[in-house]
Amino acid sequence: MLTEFGKVFIFILVAILFVIVALVVAKLIRPHRPTHEKLTTYECGENPEGSPWVKFNIRFYVVALIFLIFDVEVVLLIPWAVVYKDFGLTGFIAGSFFLLLLALGMAYEWRKGDLEWDRPKPNIPKISKQESITEKIPESVEV
Repeated sequence: MLTEFGKVFIFILVAILFVIVALVVAKLIRPHRPTHEKLTTYECGENPEGSPWVKFNIRFYVVALIFLIFDVEVVLLIPWAVVYKDFGLTGFIAGSFFLLLLALGMAYEWRKGDLEWDRPKPNIPKISKQESITEKIPESVEV
């Protein structure tokens, strides 16, 4: 008699086995005719230019993450907009507070400069040549 965990374990094993068998069978029956065109990088119908191993600017990822965060939060506003009248003033205040937090987050990102594509170069202060310190430490006076 299997426990509930045993049934889940057998289900996972069958799923893994199914995937492995499907991949092996697909590899055996597929045609293998590589050509130069099939082996080139596909860029939306355009001729590829340069190496496919180009380093992307980190700004792409930062902008994508900011978009994702605010997009998910805006999606959470849709159910609130549909039913906020049912909750009365309390529901309106809760939704308004959520919108205020979104606005504060957006203002913070804007102020921080993460929404700017070309960030200004940081102003790194240069250390000027310091004059050598020639102060002599006074000798201690014995009492």
